[in-house]
Amino acid sequence: MTPEGKVKHDIKKVLAHHRVWYYMPVQNGMGRVGIPDFVCIVNGRFLGVEAKAEGKENTVTKNQAHVISGIRAAGGMAIVCSDARELDKFLTHIINANPPSHQKHSV
Repeated sequence: MTPEGKVKHDIKKVLAHHRVWYYMPVQNGMGRVGIPDFVCIVNGRFLGVEAKAEGKENTVTKNQAHVISGIRAAGGMAIVCSDARELDKFLTHIINANPPSHQKHSV
């Protein structure tokens, strides 16, 4: 497993622990360039998580930086993660600050 692959594996565990809905877009050249590795919903809020190998958290591409900036500008959350323990702390803070309402919404 690659160093980034291990981080992704650990991120999946943390997301499951916190019962966060997530999706991992397939990077095949047909989608939008720069999309984070994990597209998540946390208590009704959008969260993009870009996984990087330890020590590589400052190596996002221009496209990734642009998308992260756009997500934040739109009111969503986006982070670069090289240590799943930091994601765990982040999610704990977000979830405790805004507990889920569990209300059903229909369209």
